[in-house]
Formats: sequence, C-alpha cells, structure tokens
Amino acid sequence: MSTPTQKLILVIGATGAQGQAVIDALLAPDASGNPSPYAVRALTRNPSSKQAVELSARGVECVKGSFTDLDSVARALEGVYGAWVNTDGFTVGELKEIYFGMRIFEIANRVNTLRHYVWSSLPYVSKLAGYDPEYKVDHMDAKARVADWLRAQPSVASEHELAWSIVTTGPYMELLTGAVFDPLNVRADGTVVFAAPAAGGQIPMIALKDLGWWARYTFDHRAETSGTELNVTSERVSWDYLVETFKKVTGQPAVFKPQTLDEWWANFDDSINNPVASDNTRGDGSRTIRDNFSAFWRVLRDDVVQKDMDWIREVHPGTYTLERWMRENGYQGRTGSVLKNAQEGRGWGVNEEVVRLL
Repeated sequence: MSTPTQKLILVIGATGAQGQAVIDALLAPDASGNPSPYAVRALTRNPSSKQAVELSARGVECVKGSFTDLDSVARALEGVYGAWVNTDGFTVGELKEIYFGMRIFEIANRVNTLRHYVWSSLPYVSKLAGYDPEYKVDHMDAKARVADWLRAQPSVASEHELAWSIVTTGPYMELLTGAVFDPLNVRADGTVVFAAPAAGGQIPMIALKDLGWWARYTFDHRAETSGTELNVTSERVSWDYLVETFKKVTGQPAVFKPQTLDEWWANFDDSINNPVASDNTRGDGSRTIRDNFSAFWRVLRDDVVQKDMDWIREVHPGTYTLERWMRENGYQGRTGSVLKNAQEGRGWGVNEEVVRLL
C-alpha cells in the first residue's frame, strides 16, 4: 500500500512477465539505498491468482479489472500519479489492442492526479519495412500504431499537467527459456540444437531486468522523457553469437541449425494454425500464429529494427549482455516459458517426431 509520501503507479499488465519486472524495479530502493518513492497498484483479471497473491504479499494493491473493461480502468486510475500500460494483444488481437490503447489514454486524461503516462510499445515494423505485408507482425504493429497516435497528443511535464512517454522494447532474453528462441533438441551425444529461419539477422533482445530498469528510469526522469520515445534493448544477438556464448557459459556442445520457414514450422504441431489472438476462433479469418510469426522471423532475418546501442549503454551502463544474463539465470537451455499465454496453455506445441531428428 502507498504512504502519503509515495507516488502511486498503476501497472496494467501487472501479472505478466513484463509487468512483474516493472513492479520489481518500481519497488526497489533507489541508487543510494533509500526506500522507493513509488507504490504500485496492479490491475488484474483475477486478484486470487498465484501471481496476484504474490504481488499482494509484497504490498502491491491488486484491483480487479481488465484493460478491455474501461469502467474498471477508470476506477483503477483514480488517485494515481503514474501509469505503466502494457496491453495484451496476444489475447484480444490487433484491432482491439489499438482501440483500447487509445481509449485508456483518453480516460487517463480525465484523472486529475495523473502526471505521467507511460505506454509500453514495440517497433512499428510494417512502417519500418515500407508497409510490405511480408513484415506485418500484428502484436508489434498494434502497440506501435498507438504510440504513433500518442505522439500527436500534448505532453507537458508541469506540476499540474499530464506528460506521456513511450518505452519501445522487443523480444525478451527470457524467450530463450521457451516459446520462441529456446533450443529444440538435445542430441544423444549431448549437443544442444538451436534452430531458426533467421540465420543472417541479429535479435534485439532485452532482459526483463533491463526493461524494468527503463520503466523506473522513465518515471524517475519525467521532465527529460516527456513526449519522447525510449527505443531500448539489451544486446543485439546473432545466432552464431548465441551458440558461442551458450558453449562458453555452460560448457555444453551446441550448434545452430538454419532452416527455411517451412522447415521451422514443421517442428511444431497443428496449433500453429490457431489464431495468434487467443480470443479469436480458428477459421474466423483472423491472423494465425504461423502467419504472424513468419513475418516476425522475416523482421529478425532482415534486421528491420535498429537500436542505438551507444546511447543505450551511455544512459544505462549496467545494461545486460547475453553472457551475463545466462550466468545470472543459470541458463542451461531448458525450456519453460515466461509468457503468460504459454503458461496458460495458449501457445503452440512441439512435434517431437520432427525435432528429435535435428
């Protein structure tokens, strides 16, 4: 719970991987060891969930609601100083994420205590690729379209007005533990096999602890970040570099197996033909997991997304490297996704008969 001297921050998307990292950073002592100036309110569909109960035990105020229930959003915003807004496009889909992303900001403008609104975004890859449909990634473009719209809104870092900031991130390093970047096989001789249809590209991976750091930095530096986008990551990771780092850290043999998109999708079961948004129904004409992530792999393969690594490391000298992340997390290549959709059985499954031959 908040104290009279603390600034109350609403976190939308609080029980997911990103939200928990943001809350960790907001509740942490400052650089001098002083108590955090922030308290956190979490919007959650289920205050009795394991994640919500754990947050409550840490003093987080958990309130029932959903980002698609705008009345609950309005109630959750009452009395807050700041808001970190991370909407879940993997549940509601591209169109609803754009609509609710805009409406939440409009509602926030009516809250007389709110001073800092932070939109959690991803790169606008369609725009970066000249709107070529081969690079249309729904879960990235939806957030980025909201960010583009947000840039047209006033942002004033005065005592009595509302400032907004955009924090644009990317794929988590934690996806190496499941869902996207994890190894697909361990051969009989112990060789760990990474495979992907993006051999030539570099993945702009961000460690969740770095993402949390940037969230805290943004709230700590309202005036400097008002009306700006912080386009951040931890390290650009090629597959060869990933494998060499893995071997260095673990001592295990490992290889990277480049594949075509068709070869890569053959590693998985028929669930890849389900809608990428879990609220949608198979056969309803909406984008499938396969279509969406084929475009995602093209984005990575062709280095569509760029990051200013010199600026990132200047502002955040403690930025993670892949090696540091692997060592701190005791990474051994085992799977177990951090993503809430995957944890709830809404991801895609492996075709064991195929991957055991890799």
